[in-house]
Amino acid sequence: MSKDSLSLDMTACRLRQQRLIQILQASDLERAIIVGAENVHYLTGYRVPADVFVGAVCLDTDGWCGLVSANEVPQQAAVDDAVAYPAQWIATLRQEQMAILSQGLIDLLEKRQTVIRMGVESSRFGPFLAEAVGVSDFRQTTDIEPQLWQLRRKKDSDELLMIRRAIACSEAMYVRAREVIAPGITELDVYSQLRAAAIEVAGERLTACGNDYQCNSPGGAPRPRPVESGELYVLDLGPGYRGYYADNCRTFAVGGKPSDQQLKAWELIVSVLKMVERTVRPGVRCADLFREAKTMLDQYRVDSFCHHLGHGIGLFPHEAPHLNPNWDDVFQEGEVFTAEPGLYGPELKAGIRLEQNYLVTNDGVERLTSFPLDL
Repeated sequence: MSKDSLSLDMTACRLRQQRLIQILQASDLERAIIVGAENVHYLTGYRVPADVFVGAVCLDTDGWCGLVSANEVPQQAAVDDAVAYPAQWIATLRQEQMAILSQGLIDLLEKRQTVIRMGVESSRFGPFLAEAVGVSDFRQTTDIEPQLWQLRRKKDSDELLMIRRAIACSEAMYVRAREVIAPGITELDVYSQLRAAAIEVAGERLTACGNDYQCNSPGGAPRPRPVESGELYVLDLGPGYRGYYADNCRTFAVGGKPSDQQLKAWELIVSVLKMVERTVRPGVRCADLFREAKTMLDQYRVDSFCHHLGHGIGLFPHEAPHLNPNWDDVFQEGEVFTAEPGLYGPELKAGIRLEQNYLVTNDGVERLTSFPLDL
């Protein structure tokens, strides 16, 4: 059964705008121009209605926030002014989205004071937007994407509700997986049934559904291949609810009779998750946690653990903190992250990965996922 729909809290959106304003002021900037769909949603509660559309937010340091939306002005958004641009003409999608959005931005800013120093998402700020806001030289802009990523690390209570709903979708998928996985079922059939289970909980179209649906494989897209008894089925599911992602993994023994070798690897992986739960608290270095986990997993066979230990989740599938030695992140209170230790080899048909989602508290972690880890 689907539950009541959730949305971001407008008061919380205004507080997030104030945090961004503080960042702008610290950098001597007067305005932010935001077009990334996840950042527009984060700041205003407005979700761009489909991947083929774009939206924009203008936030000034005096507190004014304006929105350019696709097709119609939303009934609810944490903004002071809004205009809509015609993203479609009598139902036909227009391909020149950024050009017509930019004209909407011109209309929005017509009564606002001209400013010079602007913060932008440099990876998305192109010539149409530059012309709309009066930027003749890109050196007039400052890239604030890294600050936005850092700002999004600590999840507010309204965001946690969204993430918990996404996790509920994933747990419904695992319940269905336990019911249907048996020798002879195809990966595509498993994928179809699991997606349907998630939609029942979401009550609407999913933002995403995860990537790994292959049996006898570390992961990948579902195939028309029937599964066989004795194989291990790695299901790494990342359903997204209204832009917010879950990401947790379970491994199922097809036929329900894991081998002694598979059970040995499973026990070692579970011990790493227990170590994570004992160790993580604000101030712990993510790279140190990765190294400790790798040392433990290398007891099975050196380098049979071959990927990151985990990552943050939220409005993007992989956010900070990165449980990966290529970053030097430190855990912060309020972050939501995954831990996903795994072991791989032909004797395991072809591997085991188990993943939990956690909220960092002031003195440890709260586990957000509850579906059993059993093979």
